[in-house]
Order: sequence, then C-alpha cells, then structure tokens
Amino acid sequence: MKTLALVLFPGVQSLDVSGPMDVFAEANAFLPPQLHYQLVTIGTSAAPIRASNGQLLGADLALDAAGTGYDIVLVAGGPQLWRQQDDARLSAWLRAVAQSVPRYGSICTGAYLLGRAGLLDGRRATTHWSDAARLAAEFPLARVERDRIHVRDGGLVTSAGVTAGIDLALALVAEDHGQAVALAVAKRLLVLAQRQGGQSQFSPYLSEAAAPDTLATVIQRHVMDHLAQPLSVDQLAGVAGMSTRSFARQFVREMGVTPAEFVQRARVDAARNLLEGSELALKTIAYRCGFGSPARMRLVFAQRFGVTPNQYRDSFRVGG
Repeated sequence: MKTLALVLFPGVQSLDVSGPMDVFAEANAFLPPQLHYQLVTIGTSAAPIRASNGQLLGADLALDAAGTGYDIVLVAGGPQLWRQQDDARLSAWLRAVAQSVPRYGSICTGAYLLGRAGLLDGRRATTHWSDAARLAAEFPLARVERDRIHVRDGGLVTSAGVTAGIDLALALVAEDHGQAVALAVAKRLLVLAQRQGGQSQFSPYLSEAAAPDTLATVIQRHVMDHLAQPLSVDQLAGVAGMSTRSFARQFVREMGVTPAEFVQRARVDAARNLLEGSELALKTIAYRCGFGSPARMRLVFAQRFGVTPNQYRDSFRVGG
C-alpha cells in the first residue's frame, strides 16, 4: 500500500485536488487491497480551507502534524499562488519531503511552492502554460518546459495546468501498476476528464516509463525534444543504438504502438496544446510540431478529429 499526500492551502484550485485524488481512488478499484493507495490531505492550517472557487475543503492533517512518511507528495496549485508570499513553514517541510519521499512534486502552479523551497533549481519542470514564463523568470535556475503535459526529473514530478494533474496521476499509476491499469482508470474517468475539441483519448505523454534509461523513455524524450525535425524509424533506431527491425519490435512491445504512430501522436498532442494555449499562427505551430506545412497539419487533424486546426482552436475557446 502506498500513501499519497496532497497539500492544500487557502485559494487552492479545487480541481487540482479532486482530479488527481479521483485517479488514485479509481485505481484502487482495479487493485488488490494490499496495493491500494491511501489518500491523505494536508492543510497549511488546522482550519477548513477555502478554495479559489469558494468551496470549503477539510484536510486530514495540519502541516505541523504531517510528518514526511509518505510514498508520494503532491502540492496543488492555485490561480493567485504566484502573488502570495513564501510560507517559510511549508518551504521547510517541502525540503524535508524532498529528502525522504521517493516521489514529490506539484500540480499546475503548485510549482511556485516548490520553487520557493529551492526544489526547482537545476531541475526540469512544467506548470500551467499561462504561468510558464513567470515561473521561469522567478526561478531562473529551473528548466521550465512550457509545452509539456507533465515532466519527470528523477523523483520530482510536475504537471501543466488544472486537469493536467489527472494526466500526471495516471502516469504515476502506470509507473506503479502498469499502463493497463492507468488506461482502465482513464476510461472510467473519460466523461469527467475529456478535453474539448475531439482530442485523442490517450496522450503519449501518459506513457513515460518509470526508469529513465528504458527504451520508451529515451525515445519519448528524444521525440519531444526534436519534434520540428524529421523522425524516421531508422533515425530513432540510431538514437536507441539498435537495428531498425529490433527497435521497431521492442518499441511496439513497450509502447503498444508503432514508432511512426507514436511520433504522429506526439506531434498532434503538441499542436493541440499550442492551439489551446497560444496565439501562434498555424504555420508556426505546424513547423514547431514537425508537420512541415499547415496543409499537412489540417489533413492529420481532419483524419483524427474530424475538424480543422482552426475549428479545434475555436471549439476549445468557446468551450472554455
């Protein structure tokens, strides 16, 4: 049994709390009792906490009594967190957590709390797209990856905005219990967690492997770092130091899709994120994501989602 603690504070985004917790709670339905997640909420005070949407949240433990005996600790975000002053008690506790907990991290703008505790220095991290530039400016030693759904850097895990905490939680479940359990949970939560615009059901970002040197992780990181470049099977096999045939077979065994399909999904997911969270021109997005031209990107979106990139962008904005 793994114990997961989620940290709350006044002004916390309630979905940053309930989304990931629902993932771990749903995972328990697919696991034997001895492998269940035990969920604990920790409040920065003993009093009930008012979330940013006005909801009143209770915590199982106050920070002073929380200790550090957990398997996973996540700090939720909040829309005004960047304006708040450093909480010395919380920063000290987070530094202690980083020394004793196998995995710790943040959801959305919770990354500010990690940064104030000095836990982002020299580390790869992400946050909500609208806060990425501000986070990078406030913590210049952090390596902020602005287009990622979630990032793993050793024991540190961080996610993009709000519902991306669900993606991060699914990735942690996959690390612990395999991709099949994570996908089963995602299917159970699809109605609640589905993004708008006809997006593919599962993102390649969810499949990051637990070990940093596995084939899946090495190739995924290379693909995401070189989306604008040609990414043939032969080239990826060279990155893996394998023959093309052996690489293709092993990749399918580990990832469940061909290398070409994975690259296509990664390009689509990156384009989708830029369409959702930026004002970039379609030509720029198509180039950055490796489609080569807006026409090619339109064709892929039409085939996968039944909409054009512009329709996808418009639908997302109307829905949001």
